[in-house]
Amino acid sequence: MPPAISVESCSRCDHPSVVHQEYSGQHLCGKHLASSIRKRTSKELRQQLKLPKDARHEDGSPYRILVAVSGGKDSAVLLTMLHDIIARRRDVELIAGCVDEGIDGYRAPSLECARDLAEQLGVRFETLSYEGIGYERMDEVVSRIPAMGKNHDEAKGMMPCSFCGVFRRQSLNSLAEKVSADVMALGHNLDDMAQSILMNFQKGEIERSVRLAPHTENPIDGIVPRIVPLRWIPEQEIHAHAICQGLPIHHGDCPHAPGAMRQQSRGIVAQMESLTPGARHGLLHSLDEIRRLHRETERDPKLEVRNCSECGEITSKEVCQACTMKRWLAETA
Repeated sequence: MPPAISVESCSRCDHPSVVHQEYSGQHLCGKHLASSIRKRTSKELRQQLKLPKDARHEDGSPYRILVAVSGGKDSAVLLTMLHDIIARRRDVELIAGCVDEGIDGYRAPSLECARDLAEQLGVRFETLSYEGIGYERMDEVVSRIPAMGKNHDEAKGMMPCSFCGVFRRQSLNSLAEKVSADVMALGHNLDDMAQSILMNFQKGEIERSVRLAPHTENPIDGIVPRIVPLRWIPEQEIHAHAICQGLPIHHGDCPHAPGAMRQQSRGIVAQMESLTPGARHGLLHSLDEIRRLHRETERDPKLEVRNCSECGEITSKEVCQACTMKRWLAETA
């Protein structure tokens, strides 16, 4: 018989642990993991979203928080945590919003998980598809990427995630406008943040890093401010918590993700964390310090934006990337 596997006890009680925080040295059971995540999420929420005692608008309508959900573990934990922390407030309304990118075998089951969770919590659920705002389904976009690469040098070598990321951002903006959201909550975890920071540092794009959420202190004209209450919670802890709580989550991976730059950064961040526990926290602390210095040195810390000449969405160029990509797609129809 194989030797029995010993499970460490929780550092705070006698129950078996479900995660080991190498960066803190603690072992946590399901109950104390949930408590730890809630405490950190609540702290971030207070820092990123400073609401008055009565946040209602002048017309009496509630302050609306759009929670971007996908059916995955991160957004499931985000929605349940926000519901637990602030759903009792009558002046605040939570709305779960899911974008349907049009990916066969992936989005339909994950969307149902998101819908099930929203119904369990009694949270309003809204969806928006790429087709609903004039984009192609992602499966169709992927089939045309080779042709777009032949027609335009800028499109050569682009991965599906490059297109989907642009279209998804625009879709979330449209969804926020549709539900009159005051702020949008995203489920980015610590690993997501560290990967984004690393990718931007690799390309020397400090301004892009400075623009990463949260936006509530320095809102960007033209878009609903984003908050990221889970940004200090490692992915492993979020996954363990979702499993312990029995949340309805979709475990499949997007079929178009392999080869994306984020996948490479995921491996690098994981290796860094393995060699130096706390490396992910260090990257995020570095970004916060860079952001602070950027605010202090800029005469006008408000980020400069302009409106796309074709669709009116905010952009740093004359024509936004979404409209550029839509034009590429139209040429290959």
